[in-house]
Amino acid sequence: MPQPVFNQVSYLEITPLQAEQRIDNFLLKQLKGVPKSHIYRILRKGEVRVNKGRVKPVYKLQAGDLVRIPPIQLEQKESFSGSIHQSSLQQLTEAIIHEDKQLLVLNKPAGWAVHGGSGIHFGVIEGLRALYPKAPYLELVHRLDRDTSGCLLIAKKPAMLRQLHQLLRDNQVGKYYQALIQGDWESRLAHINLPLRKNTLKSGERIVRVDTSGKSALSHFQKKQQFAQAALVQVKLDTGRTHQIRVHASHTGHPIAGDNKYGHDEFNRQMRDIGLKRLFLHAESLRIPSIDQAPPLQFHAPLPPALQTVLERLRGQKK
Repeated sequence: MPQPVFNQVSYLEITPLQAEQRIDNFLLKQLKGVPKSHIYRILRKGEVRVNKGRVKPVYKLQAGDLVRIPPIQLEQKESFSGSIHQSSLQQLTEAIIHEDKQLLVLNKPAGWAVHGGSGIHFGVIEGLRALYPKAPYLELVHRLDRDTSGCLLIAKKPAMLRQLHQLLRDNQVGKYYQALIQGDWESRLAHINLPLRKNTLKSGERIVRVDTSGKSALSHFQKKQQFAQAALVQVKLDTGRTHQIRVHASHTGHPIAGDNKYGHDEFNRQMRDIGLKRLFLHAESLRIPSIDQAPPLQFHAPLPPALQTVLERLRGQKK
């Protein structure tokens, strides 16, 4: 999808995926190539409006907000796509596990952000738009953390995006993950229902914590295999909060292997010694119910070879 050129007054409706971000950060992503000073100037002058009113740079966008953007000349798509290395595009091509007229499913590699921003020049969606320059529509249906691999949905039609968002809100999409966690997972911890709240530290780092004032979050854990110092679990999500699995696992004393934000340093070191070089969290499958009388859909992303190797080495250790 070409990067838009705002050569006249434009109006953008905020999607659920775009909600909860500051207006200044939203504009920085939309107006690539425009100096930051100019973006703050048009905000200060009221040339950018939300729902016909002036807003400050710290205003957090809500789904359904209508953003007015004044005429601005942006960089063209060609200059941006040229900055994405061909090897990165090839990696994305090889990661596609399903494609039809309405939907594209990717086995997202670990290390890829789903979109650019915050110092990241491009992510999955920008890479796909470079791969499909003539595609009229490509939009993320949901997100995965940068360090998480696995099933990622991209809508190719606006109607499909709306239907999938509704299914996600109604908890009708089955989302299943594989994670390697520290210690012996106990059956009493099968269902973790703990609210989560986003926080920003003095350093500017964003972190999620269990907090009674946060948003509800429910995760279902099932042990698949126990090792000497770790367990392989399958996790089904009823909600999709930021870092949900990582925080729920850590809060119960069983952090995920390779988690440098919420994990345990000594456990992470032990896992590095057997070859783990990333977060062991993988979105293994998605189950989508019937849409418009079409058959239900199920997508599976195989566990990456590097994670399979870690499991094989764990199996070789004595309990």
